[in-house]
Amino acid sequence: MAELTRCAWAGSDPLMRAYHDEEWGVPERDPRALWEKLQLDGFQAGLAWITVLRKRDAFRTGFAGFDPETVAAFGEADVERLLGDAGIIRSRQKIEATIGNARAYLEMHEAGDDFGDFCWAFVDGKPLRGDGVEIFAKTPLSEAFSKELKRRGFKFVGPTIVHAWMQAVGLVNDHSVECFRRDQV
Repeated sequence: MAELTRCAWAGSDPLMRAYHDEEWGVPERDPRALWEKLQLDGFQAGLAWITVLRKRDAFRTGFAGFDPETVAAFGEADVERLLGDAGIIRSRQKIEATIGNARAYLEMHEAGDDFGDFCWAFVDGKPLRGDGVEIFAKTPLSEAFSKELKRRGFKFVGPTIVHAWMQAVGLVNDHSVECFRRDQV
């Protein structure tokens, strides 16, 4: 049986390949799941995605399943607890940003803004399709999206993080032309 052709970044690590094959680029519409994935992409800043992927279960445990209401109520004791958790990336700035982002998420919800609808409005409700050849670190769309998230109080949502997240959650289909997943998602 012939080997499947994947995006080059999937490499040979079984965890990365599974992530590529089963999750990356699949359109996500659940508001909480979109928020969780945005937080994880924020933790990736300056690191390889595999680092976050290997720690994802510990992140989910440490951040109460990424339940925004629970995370928004975290205080200094929770920050210290998380800073002591070797299972996650222990960055005070990123931890505090996640707590603040939970509060921003809830503020949107209380104002009647569904986070999922908000996100998908940036692409008119359907995934954009990259050309499959050139991959960008950021785009004018991710810059605009980042700016709006920051205006709403979110942190660690620069245009490069936002673009990577948009690819991960299927707002943008950037699977390479030769990748078997390009036409599946």
